[in-house]
Parts: sequence; C-alpha cells; structure tokens
Amino acid sequence: MTDIFELLKGKPGDPDYENKEVIVQGITGSYGSLHAGKMLEYGTNITAGVTPGKGGQTWNESVPIYNTMQEAVDATDAKISIIFVPAKSFLSAAKDALNAGIKLLVAIPEHVPIRDTMEALDLANKKGATIIGPNTPGIMIPELIKIGIMPPMPFKAGKIAVLSKSGTLLYEISDALTNSGFGQSITIGIGGDPVNGTRLIDAFEMVKDIPDMEGLVIVGEIGGDSEEMLAQRIIDCGFNKPTVAYIAGRAAPKEKRMGHAGAIVMGNYGSAESKVSMFNKANIPVAKRPAEVPVLLAGKMEKSD
Repeated sequence: MTDIFELLKGKPGDPDYENKEVIVQGITGSYGSLHAGKMLEYGTNITAGVTPGKGGQTWNESVPIYNTMQEAVDATDAKISIIFVPAKSFLSAAKDALNAGIKLLVAIPEHVPIRDTMEALDLANKKGATIIGPNTPGIMIPELIKIGIMPPMPFKAGKIAVLSKSGTLLYEISDALTNSGFGQSITIGIGGDPVNGTRLIDAFEMVKDIPDMEGLVIVGEIGGDSEEMLAQRIIDCGFNKPTVAYIAGRAAPKEKRMGHAGAIVMGNYGSAESKVSMFNKANIPVAKRPAEVPVLLAGKMEKSD
C-alpha cells in the first residue's frame, strides 16, 4: 500500500521534505487555474502545469507549462499530480501522468465513464501508483499541503485522520472537529463516482499506521458496501484507536439515487441500517448528525486513556 505520508511530505532529511512538488494538469483552464491559485496560496509547491499545445508558456508568472506529463516530470521529478480536465479527457490525462511516473494522482472531474476509471485503475496498479477520486475534493495534510478544491478554513493541523465519501461533509465535520479542539493529521476525500481509485478500506490502509495518529473519523453514505468492508477490516486487523463514523443519507428513500452517483440503495444492500449495524459490531459509534462526531470522539478518547 502506498506510503501516503512519504509521498506528501517525504522523509526527514530529504532536501524537499515537507515541500513536495506537485504538477497541475489543466492548469490553464478556468477551474484549474482558480484552484491551482488557492493551492499555491496554501503553500502547496506547484512546480509545473500541463496543457497540451501550451508548452513554453508560464502560469502565474512563474510556473512553467509543458505539453506532456513526461516533459513536466523530467523537469521537476514530481511524483504528485492533480487533474483538472473534463470527464471525457480524464483517461488520456491519467495515462499521461501514470506513464510518466506519477505515484499519487488526484482526480477532480466527476461523472467519469466507469470504463475509463477502470482502465486508469488497472494502469495505476501496474505502475504501483494511487488514484484519489474521480469526483474527489482532494487530499491534504492541514497547514502543510493541499491538493484539491477544499477550502482551507475548516481544517487545522492535529492528530485525527478523516476519511470521507462526501466533500461537503468532509468540510463540515472537519470544521466541527477543529472547533472542538481536534485537529487533523490528514483528510482524504474518497470521491463520489460509482468507482473510485481509492476505496474507504484502501484509505484506511494508508492512514492506520501514521505516527502519532490518535483517532479516526469515517464519513460514509448510503449505497454500496464500502463502509461494511471497512468495518470488517477494522475488526480483523484489531485497530483500536478511537474511531467514530457518520453515515449520510439515513433518511433517503430506498431505491432512489441521492446526490452522488454511487449513493443508491437496493433493498437492504447499501442501506444506512446495514452500515450502522456493521460499525456497531466494530465498536464504532455512528453520529446521527455531523455536530455529534466530535462529542462521540471525545467520549471514545476518554475511554481509551
């Protein structure tokens, strides 16, 4: 499993420790340019942009633009890229990045054709790379690096990992945690498309051994069985750090798609009841509303002391 912290921070002693290089694909588009600017303001080290046909130009007066990812990687030695392109162009951009040696690819576009996502995932597996998304708000280590579209205000550096299938709830629950004194060591937006490069269980494997992590928050939603799979994995591996969850869509009618393309319940499959029941088996309390998450987390942490 990808050492996500090493990719995002590097190893102590490395010349670019805590200042890892990031390439932005689609940096000249309005959406890509807007969020690249916000990432740069946050402190993310954007060292190159890629837009086919615009190689040789510069973005923001200082960031060189290349025609291909191979040119950008050769010039920067970056291992991280973020994609801001239309869904129909995602597969081409992902292949360009993965074949150039990118090891962490953050895919922002939503409604990517499932076949394209599967093809990109197959290539990522062969290359030993990780894809976050599609349809993700991104990934961040608060107060260090932001690779995505999340606003910075809700997040604060700390020791709680947050894994979320919902971008909006990632912000809301992180804000509630911050206001209750629980900063975040890392936050990962899983993505809302039916097929994602990183599932909840994959994200858990990435963060469960993070040094100094004191707790975990899981933000799930109706649809699919990724929450149940994660709960079973937590049981099987004996993970015992304080963990709480929240499930979005508990009041949604069955067999009706709600919001995310993957959030649909068929019979009991993908239901909130199924997920809550499995989390209970794993001794993970499930909040009934986002504001309750830090309350439950505080209770779990008191019991673990």
